[in-house]
Amino acid sequence: MSTPAQPAVYIAGIGMTPTGKFLDRSIKQLTADAVAAALADAGLAAGDIQAAFYSNTTQGVLEGQTMVRGQVALRSMDLEGIPVYNLENACASASSAFNLAVQAVRAGEVEVALAIGAEKMFNADKAKMFSVFDGAWDVHRVDANKALLLDMGKGVEPPAGSTSKAPYSLFMDIYAAFGRFHMREFGTTLRQFAAVAAKNHGHSVHNPLAQYRTAYTVDEILAAPPITYPLTLPMCAPISDGGAAALVCSEAALARLRDRRRAIRVLASVVATGSTRSPEDVANAPASARGTCRWPKCTTPPPSARSCSPRTSASASSAPAVRWPRAVPRRSAGASRSTPRAGSSPRAIRSAPPASASCTSW
Repeated sequence: MSTPAQPAVYIAGIGMTPTGKFLDRSIKQLTADAVAAALADAGLAAGDIQAAFYSNTTQGVLEGQTMVRGQVALRSMDLEGIPVYNLENACASASSAFNLAVQAVRAGEVEVALAIGAEKMFNADKAKMFSVFDGAWDVHRVDANKALLLDMGKGVEPPAGSTSKAPYSLFMDIYAAFGRFHMREFGTTLRQFAAVAAKNHGHSVHNPLAQYRTAYTVDEILAAPPITYPLTLPMCAPISDGGAAALVCSEAALARLRDRRRAIRVLASVVATGSTRSPEDVANAPASARGTCRWPKCTTPPPSARSCSPRTSASASSAPAVRWPRAVPRRSAGASRSTPRAGSSPRAIRSAPPASASCTSW
């Protein structure tokens, strides 16, 4: 039940298109398909929607639709005469739209709100397609941004032949630098990165909306074409077209649903920016970034002995076992640092959460 301090908000219906390369489908069609699926799932009509939060990041660059993207896309399906808010928040765009839709319902401004995320990123002009990422950081500090982020990868030298000769987004270099930082600081191995990718691709086989639905073994991922060390092709997110929508409603609006028992109450929706700190200062990362450990058997002993055990299940029996290192206290500032070789064995994590924090996942 709702309380005066926190009125209940529910997810009434959801809809999603397949993700992939759809050169013959417009952003309007992708939006309409996702919204129609969400309405059908909830058993609601377009006339029940009282506000819409539309998120998109790339249409301005690729198509020149720099303004009123949501109004244009939704009017094509006769959704008009309601407030439509346009959001761009990079990879958090759709979750930000959902967050604001929840806030609108919780505040009592509307009883039914629509959150949408839609992108049409594929373009015949690959240079133009990759250029959408050029504005995903401070454009007044491009060189400084690049130097700061790529510097995180120092200390782990990429092997010869581990960089693709085909064009790819600069952000792949940055994500790769993050990966080498993790190898240097936490002893993470290339095989452990590949195990994560193998697990994700294993999930895709069971998802009819996934862009790629092929299972890979760890060895197949390691042998795949390199992009930028330590990333190989199956470790990287593809360019995608697609759309997704969610309808959120108040408790009063539940009566309009086809089956109110299927509604899911929203317990939390949080959006936060990153923080300015030293990359090595893991212990002082914002709580929202650290999260709380969701592994079973998670313990919270003194900081010198914090550890987590990864979940195991029969469905994951084909995945290789991964031994997660134990967290130990960070060295003093004067302690020496040894630089691991690329692909070196796991070693102890040198930073632990503050004593007051619960065990965090890494």
